[in-house]
Amino acid sequence: MSVVEKAAPAETTPAIGQAYGGGFVTGITRDPVTGKRSLHITAGAEHELVGDWGKYGEKIEGADSFTDSLANTQAMAAAGSDLAAKVLDLNIDGFTDWAIPARDVQELQYRHFKPTTEENWENSHNDDNPHSEPVGQLYSAEDPLQTVHTAFQEGGAEAFRDTWYWSSSQRSALTAFFMVFADGFQHYFAKGNELRLRPVRSELID
Repeated sequence: MSVVEKAAPAETTPAIGQAYGGGFVTGITRDPVTGKRSLHITAGAEHELVGDWGKYGEKIEGADSFTDSLANTQAMAAAGSDLAAKVLDLNIDGFTDWAIPARDVQELQYRHFKPTTEENWENSHNDDNPHSEPVGQLYSAEDPLQTVHTAFQEGGAEAFRDTWYWSSSQRSALTAFFMVFADGFQHYFAKGNELRLRPVRSELID
């Protein structure tokens, strides 16, 4: 090891909730195909958008990833999604690679930024997260608790609303995944419905 290498400080991953990269650090996923790890950053509440996911009955190639938010969103925009195009046009603090969160990235938003004190939904298998680090387990009524990050707690400046949010992960030609930010219910819904979304961006970390 060289003197320079010995003197160089070890790189550390920013902490969950830390202001970073145009938003707030949300968590890490590992891509199931490439094995590469990505750090995800959630935009502030002022950048939320509302719209329909896309055309009901149209299967969009390339919008099926549970971890690659940007690839999903680019595929949606190429197929004519106005909502996806609006997200891709965002420029927040000079960062222009914003996307609609993929399903397992959105799960991290809820797991770490849950706004409410309500009990979590326990009657499905959609709330586990095999791609997060550490791997996310099924919710219990009490876990996750309301976020410790005050700005994201209900009534806070960055809090998610007590409502449904789109992910960019397509389930079928008819539906795409969504999540309820009151209790963590995660399922799929007809694409033509208008829901909210909170943009994310991602950075490869190895």
